[in-house]
Amino acid sequence: MKQVLLTFALLAGGAALAQTTPAPTPAPATTAAAPARDPQTVVARIGTQTLTLADFESAYRQAVAQVVNAQGVPLSADVLPYFVQYRPEILEQVARQRAVLQLAANSGLKVDTAKVDQSIEDLRKEYPADADYTDALEGSGYVSEAALRQSIADAQLYRAYLDTIRGKFKFSDSVVNGYYLSHKADFTRPAEACAKHILLKDDATARTVAARLSKGEDFAKVAAEVSEDPGSKGQGGDLGCLAPGDTVPEFDAAVFKGPLNTVQTVKTQFGTHLVVVTKRTDAGLAPLAEAADQIRDTLANEAAQKYINAQLVKVKVEVFKDLVTEAAPKE
Repeated sequence: MKQVLLTFALLAGGAALAQTTPAPTPAPATTAAAPARDPQTVVARIGTQTLTLADFESAYRQAVAQVVNAQGVPLSADVLPYFVQYRPEILEQVARQRAVLQLAANSGLKVDTAKVDQSIEDLRKEYPADADYTDALEGSGYVSEAALRQSIADAQLYRAYLDTIRGKFKFSDSVVNGYYLSHKADFTRPAEACAKHILLKDDATARTVAARLSKGEDFAKVAAEVSEDPGSKGQGGDLGCLAPGDTVPEFDAAVFKGPLNTVQTVKTQFGTHLVVVTKRTDAGLAPLAEAADQIRDTLANEAAQKYINAQLVKVKVEVFKDLVTEAAPKE
């Protein structure tokens, strides 16, 4: 399966790798043919800056890629027409994002280019072959490495701005407690168990591997070496945290009723598993002590968003939707 770089959401952070597989797509929107516009046509004015059609087309590709990559599908030229109807809406979003970044820059914050360079270097190491790297960029909506670099820089600037704004707000214990009491449903958690396993073909092999573990061999290394489960062996057998019913009954019973931090042998239709449950949490209301940090984060985010919205009113934004209603031009 082809790997792609997940699109840098402009107002989010970080790059990642995603495996992609084909997925069904709705029928494309049909539009009448329109004459090609000059790429330097101004399609939006944001404060003291302008957004050209070329700028928008780059952002449009990234926005579409973000959607299709999340479904495990790489961006390709034949995907873009399916999103034509959303071009005016995407233009508004891009203009707003540019306005926020303008506020961030005007606040005195600057991009750390060394960190941007490091991010590019780290991603580049994942693709030793130039052709693979180019495919990954294109599959994630980037017309060039320069576009990726700009996206990383924008994300970094936004995060710094948001952190600065969030830092302006402090919430007392009484405010946190009040939020907790009025939002209990948000902190009611299901039963959960975190586990790791090694899947083996038969009991004999399982006994041999169990003996290795009992002698102190590292579970993750053994899992990477011998596990028959391709989905978890690369993570050292880690399955993350599971809810009741997420797995077959035999495995479920071991995860939710078996001993903690002990190698259990479990037989299922898939083979013989060596399972270790590392953590188990009962269903119920999370205590305030555990929820407090999350509540403060939520309140800070809400307050920061209100602050930013108030600041955005001061930035004059004009968008010319009629200039982006036609289909994306061919490259």
